[in-house]
Amino acid sequence: MRVHVVSDVHGNSEALARAGEGAEALVCLGDLILFLDYADHRRGIFPDLFGAENATRLVGLRTQRRFDEARALSAELWAGIGTDRREAIEGAVRRQYAELFAAFPEPTYATYGNVDLPLLWPEFARAGVTVLDGESVEIGGRRFGFVGGGLPSPMRTPFEISEEEYAEKVAALGRVDVLCTHIPPALPELTYDTVARRFERGSEAVLEAIRTTQPDYALFGHVHQPLRRRMRIGRTECVNVGHFNATGRPWVLDI
Repeated sequence: MRVHVVSDVHGNSEALARAGEGAEALVCLGDLILFLDYADHRRGIFPDLFGAENATRLVGLRTQRRFDEARALSAELWAGIGTDRREAIEGAVRRQYAELFAAFPEPTYATYGNVDLPLLWPEFARAGVTVLDGESVEIGGRRFGFVGGGLPSPMRTPFEISEEEYAEKVAALGRVDVLCTHIPPALPELTYDTVARRFERGSEAVLEAIRTTQPDYALFGHVHQPLRRRMRIGRTECVNVGHFNATGRPWVLDI
């Protein structure tokens, strides 16, 4: 059986519609939404609302790790347009989700990324799209376990949860053949982004689960330009499946 795996779609619905070609199933590891494209500041919810010039200012502050100034800029811009922030964002997210969920092939097995809004997913997850978080499912005779979301970070993205809650979801899976998460295990080689020049949050709970249960694969995304895309922890092959928004290509798992 051939399974295609994607992560960090960030609005690339055109490529997503082709991601299942030649596969019996698609696995999506989250981050469907494009809030701000760091490579093209004209794309995303933020520049749609505030323009590319302000998007460039925000990216510059975040890249320099001046997060307090970035939040102040964002607050100033929101105050200037006189629109309810939550209402405006959820409206834009709904428009993106409608397009992205329509692009999913059947069957798709998906979990949340740190920039996703889980409360909205039931509106769009049609038959043939199975959403899993802290749950496992059999695909091609192998057990796939899914854990969505991210951990607290200076970016304060929408779906960040506590270390304890995240660890509980990992523990709920038990032993699986393929461990599917949005964020990587907490190893420097897998969490360092070579372009952003910073460490992203990885999970100690995921790392411990890999060391103790030794699944065949640990699949994840989140870090767009990792120092290492794959490495072994014991018998487990750890794979960053890639920044799908940029590549448009799924990672292939043959079972």
